[in-house]
Order: sequence, then C-alpha cells, then structure tokens
Amino acid sequence: MIHIVPQASVYVIERLGVFRTTWYAGLHFRIPFIEKVSRRISLKEQVADFPPQNVITKDNCIVQIDSVVFFHVEDPEKFTYKIMEPIEGIANLVSTTLRSYIGNLTLEDTMTSREEINQHMKTTLNESTSKWGISINKVEILDIIPPRDVSESMEKQIKAEREKRASILNAEATKQSAILISEGEKEAKILKAQAEKEAAILNAQAEKEAKLLKAQAEKDAKILEAEGEFEAILKIQEATARGIEEINSSNPSNEYLALQQIEALKQIGINKSTKIIIPSNLQSISTLGTVFKESITDTNTEEDY
Repeated sequence: MIHIVPQASVYVIERLGVFRTTWYAGLHFRIPFIEKVSRRISLKEQVADFPPQNVITKDNCIVQIDSVVFFHVEDPEKFTYKIMEPIEGIANLVSTTLRSYIGNLTLEDTMTSREEINQHMKTTLNESTSKWGISINKVEILDIIPPRDVSESMEKQIKAEREKRASILNAEATKQSAILISEGEKEAKILKAQAEKEAAILNAQAEKEAKLLKAQAEKDAKILEAEGEFEAILKIQEATARGIEEINSSNPSNEYLALQQIEALKQIGINKSTKIIIPSNLQSISTLGTVFKESITDTNTEEDY
C-alpha cells in the first residue's frame, strides 16, 4: 500500500487495467487490488550503442558506421503505451536514417561530414521518437570504416600528404635557416665595417695627437734653444762689456791693443771663407790699435752717458 519512488524515477500506475497516473519521487499510497504499478521508468539519460552497420554511399562504396545514441524518457505514459520495444525501435530508426542520408553523400563527403551527419540524425530521430515519449539528446558517429582497398588508398594519400607537408616544412626550415645565416653574415659585415671605421678614426686621432705633441715638443725645444742662445748672447755681451770696462779701467798701452788686434785677426783667419787684406805698411797696426783703443773709450763714454 505504501510506495517510495526514488529520485530520477517514475512509476506508471494503472487502476483496474487502465492508466491512472504517474508517481514521481516521494511517498505515495496505493489502493490494494485496484491499483498497481504498471512500469518503473528511469528518467536518467540512457545510452544505446548499436553494432556497426553497412551503408552504401552515393558513389557505391560500402562503409561501416558505428553509432551511439543518448536519450532520456520525456513522457512516461507514451513510453509505456506507445511502443513495445523502445530500444529496438531507436536502433531501426538509426539504421534507416543513416542509409537514407549517407546514400546522398559521396565517400569523401561521408568521411568529412561527421558533424553534419550527427546533427541530421538527432533532428530526424527526434521527429519519430517524440511520439514514443523519448527525447534524443545526442547522436555520435563513433567510426566510419571504408572498404579495404579504399582504406589502403586513403592511407597512401594520407602518407603522401604527410610527406608533402614534411617536405614543405623542411623547405621552409631551410629557407628560414638561409635567411638567418644571410642576416647574420650581413650583421657581421656591418659590425666589422663599423669596427674598422672606428679603428681608423682612433688611429687618425692618435696620429694627429702624436703630430701635435711632436710639433709642440719641437716648438718647446726651439723656444728653449732660442732662450738659451738669447741668454748666451746676453752673457757674452755682459762679459764683453765687463772686459771692455776692465780694459778701459786699466788704461792699456798701444802695444797691448796691437797685440789684441793681431789675436783678433788670427781668430778671424781661422775661418776659410774669411779674406784678410794686410796693409803694406805694417806700422799701421799700431795705428789700428790706437783707433781700437779710442773706439773702446768712446763706446764706454757713450754707455756712461
């Protein structure tokens, strides 16, 4: 008399052999001998996996298609009274729908249109199973197996395609490698040229600085040499002036002056390029000494002045 319907289940109740109601999850009471539970139905999603079946394509190729259907009971009353074997009915619908739809496709279209086939199957099956109280959630084509000769041909084609792609990838890799090598060589040449240019600039600057330093050194040397000569001349002039002062202060005789004149002439005669004219009257030498003395005296007088 007391029934507890579990979650995600439904009971179909008949009264005196006629459909009375449906019980969903919870506590229910039944009238003994008058009401009975006709069927216990699960509302969970169910899976119907069917064996592969042969289907002929538009270009007369026989393929095996393995499919699976996901469904759930939407209306327990229709599910109980509208169909005797719902799973068998779904299997027959899948078979006829596949043959009808695949028969309009070529083998190539069949192999590449799996999603379209799934969607068409779901829509078509729902139109037929809705009157049975069944809702098709999803149809999946698990595998499409072509004939053996076609399969071998397809494998060869796939292998050729893979080899083609591999060749393209290898060629692309070789191209990229050549480009990278070329770019690397170009950059290396540019860097080398820049390095040579910078080295040439540095060498030129170094040479310029060396020449400037050399010129400055020569200039400084000449300046020092000129200053030395100038100081030497000053020293000589000072010594000469002192000598003249000493000679004037000592009141030299004519004979001493003559001897000094002769010594001077001797020093002058040492130079080969110097020409000396000796007067015929040697007595004039004393006269020259007198003149030399007077000139020294006059020079001293002028300096004092």
